[in-house]
Amino acid sequence: MESFIMPLPDALSDIMNKIEVVEYDPNWPELFEVEAERIKQALGHNCIEIHHIGSTSIPGLSAKPIIDMLPVVRNIQEVDKATKAMESLGYEVKGEYGIAFRRYFQKGKSLRTHNVHVYQEGDPEIIRYLNFRNWMRSHPDDANSYAKLKLELAKKFPYDSLQYCNGKDAFVANIDVKDGFDGWRIVKALTDREWDAVRLLRQKYFFKSKEDPYTWTFTHKDHIHFVFYKNAEIIGYAHLQLWPENRVALRIIVVDEHYRKLGFGSQFLRLCERWLYHQGFKKLLIQSSQEACQFYRRLGYTEMPFNDPDGYKGDPRDFEIGKCLTVDRMDRPKISIYIATSIDGYIARKDGGH
Repeated sequence: MESFIMPLPDALSDIMNKIEVVEYDPNWPELFEVEAERIKQALGHNCIEIHHIGSTSIPGLSAKPIIDMLPVVRNIQEVDKATKAMESLGYEVKGEYGIAFRRYFQKGKSLRTHNVHVYQEGDPEIIRYLNFRNWMRSHPDDANSYAKLKLELAKKFPYDSLQYCNGKDAFVANIDVKDGFDGWRIVKALTDREWDAVRLLRQKYFFKSKEDPYTWTFTHKDHIHFVFYKNAEIIGYAHLQLWPENRVALRIIVVDEHYRKLGFGSQFLRLCERWLYHQGFKKLLIQSSQEACQFYRRLGYTEMPFNDPDGYKGDPRDFEIGKCLTVDRMDRPKISIYIATSIDGYIARKDGGH
């Protein structure tokens, strides 16, 4: 599974790099091992382990000749302190690159050689990548179908990475179902399937028979459109508007009716809060209907002035509420536990490390 999710503006930056799918090279595992040692040094103690992922990690599979690597770290934000070390290895720093809570690096601007996807331990994306890899290693029929699909897409879209990604999306989602992936994902809408879900959820639950007047926000830099996956299915959507003074407006958050009252709405909102806190935002503000207000209050929202800097006036019946964002429990330091015996015994360490 090559890196098939990237934000739209950056996807366009790859448009001049020709997409080439080549036969499997038995040297790819060794190239991974050599580079993994360098990256471990660059990331330092924060790095727990590094996995070889993507098509080059699947013996016999045709692939783009780019080594995909997945370092697992203790704290994703600490990775930002290693950017100079990664740059010294020839990597370009790409930030999250469209997937929340990831750090992404690319090596080889005109001739790509490596992609590095860094995740914090416990992030479901780690399991997703490894499940995909392991499934393809043990199911040659699916691997052959994937190779054939990629060759067809590379021939059809040799200079269009976005369409190449779109072409693989349904296949990858199907493997996610087959391999039993059972986690969440929160990504900025990119693929055709994701934007179709955005439009559907906005229309179904908010604008109904009216035309959506805010589709212009889909390409505006201050508007974030997140889709929320459970397993391989898109079940939720959030629209965030970034304001000055580290304030953010939650314009829309919705979970499809089939998945309500299962805790997914609370989980999705907390993930949005965590992401915003990582970006340096301090307050999340909402104009809430009376029906939804109880939901937000349970999650710590209180009365807070909305003060839209654009002067937009909402429904006078709505409640103006908000929340001061704080560090999420997923990002709190883990407590190390040391168990020691006599010199004839052993020392065991449990801290999520090696």
